[in-house]
Amino acid sequence: MFNAEIKAQLKQYIGMLEGPVVLKVSAGEDKDMEDFVNEIASMSDLISIVPTELPRTPSFTVGDRITFAGVPMGHEFTSFVMSLLQVSGRKPKVDDKVIDQIKDLRGVYVFETYINLTCHNCPEVVQALNIMSILNPSITNVMIDGAKFKSEVEERDIMAVPSVYLNGEFFESGRLTVEEILAKLGSKADTSDLDGKEYDMLVVGGGPAGASAAVYAARKGISTGLISERFGGQVMDTLGIENLIGTSYTEGPKLVAQLEEHVKEYEVDNHNLQKVASVKKRDHNVEVALESGAKIHARTVVVATGARWKELGIPGEAEFKNKGVAYCPHCDGPTFKGKRVAVIGGGNSGIEAAIDLAGIVGHVTVFEYQPELKADQVLQDKLYSLKNVEVITDAQTTEIIGEEKVNSIRYRERKSGQVKTMDLEGVFVQIGLVPNTEFIDVEKDKYGQIIVNDHGATNIGRIFAAGDCTNVPYKQISVAMGQGSTASLGAFDYLIRN
Repeated sequence: MFNAEIKAQLKQYIGMLEGPVVLKVSAGEDKDMEDFVNEIASMSDLISIVPTELPRTPSFTVGDRITFAGVPMGHEFTSFVMSLLQVSGRKPKVDDKVIDQIKDLRGVYVFETYINLTCHNCPEVVQALNIMSILNPSITNVMIDGAKFKSEVEERDIMAVPSVYLNGEFFESGRLTVEEILAKLGSKADTSDLDGKEYDMLVVGGGPAGASAAVYAARKGISTGLISERFGGQVMDTLGIENLIGTSYTEGPKLVAQLEEHVKEYEVDNHNLQKVASVKKRDHNVEVALESGAKIHARTVVVATGARWKELGIPGEAEFKNKGVAYCPHCDGPTFKGKRVAVIGGGNSGIEAAIDLAGIVGHVTVFEYQPELKADQVLQDKLYSLKNVEVITDAQTTEIIGEEKVNSIRYRERKSGQVKTMDLEGVFVQIGLVPNTEFIDVEKDKYGQIIVNDHGATNIGRIFAAGDCTNVPYKQISVAMGQGSTASLGAFDYLIRN
């Protein structure tokens, strides 16, 4: 089942087991699962197999409270390996405060997490819930491969992954960290230790620009803090990255993990899952107020809050989100296998999405507002080579229609003014980004982007900015990294001169 390279890696990880692990297996007639667990068990005397009957077949448990309903290959293979190590006794890489929050939860929490093996967002949720299951005996989690349990997916009308159910009721969909799950369960983290903190430089935002700014600041030997709502930002939702110079191919979550490790090599106070309410210049510093109520002061601030997916803002979009309206083709594409879908947006992201979806769904229609597609020519050439793709330009999407889920889309031909309706089952929105700058009062352009000079400085002294939240024209990871270092060096230059 495993090639030689994967086997070598597996043996290395399995060699790190600290205690015995029992796999209770209900494989039924599924030979893939039987082969999977047998090969894993053959690699260590600490792993044993016990045949049993579980509520779902095929499935198996790791320990008593973690279940994999389906063979955890693809992106979920890491989830399985981590569960092996943690059930064996290795401490999860979670802050002690978070561990205390998990252990303090009262009640019974039965989680069911529906995934696709191609989804790069799903493993984070599975791993978060698995960690919680290990640390609290009242919590269990089942990873459910939607391709294996199609009847459940159809019965629950699941059209987006990951989709998490708690005690039989829908809980949440999309990427979730341990801290976000705890917050949704009503467990609030203590932020009192942040109130009154002071830094030479505080970076707001944990994407490529923010990570770069923090590293450059810390290397100068000044006190550095980093505040982020979600470390990694939009990069966490990016699958394939092929234009980061020096790295022919990587994936968003992997790159974010590398950024975080790089930041950890320096003396940077990294405060994740903290939302900033305001950034205001005072007489001799800048006050950064968090939504939790804590206030941090810094001699300089670098704002690197990035951007978020732009929404269409048309009738039906919000109503049918995760019920046919989606924003991540890599995560949700497999849910629409064999169906008709639309991609709204003819830029690079839209055309890349259409190309990816064409290999999964029955038919893709690309809608572009402008008379021509905006994507790179190489992407257009690939798109037009596909037989199950249609492109409609000069088209304004006006409404997404459905009952319990999407069943059609309405659009207007801009040249003729004629309104048409197309039957389909899914709509993927790929129309660009909106800067996350609502919390700060500095000079911005008409798009809400912070205006910066060549040093990354805003029009307000002590406040700098970098990355996708600024008016720099090219929104690329490499550009953001460069901007982050520029703004950090600009802020440092300000400090030594003032």
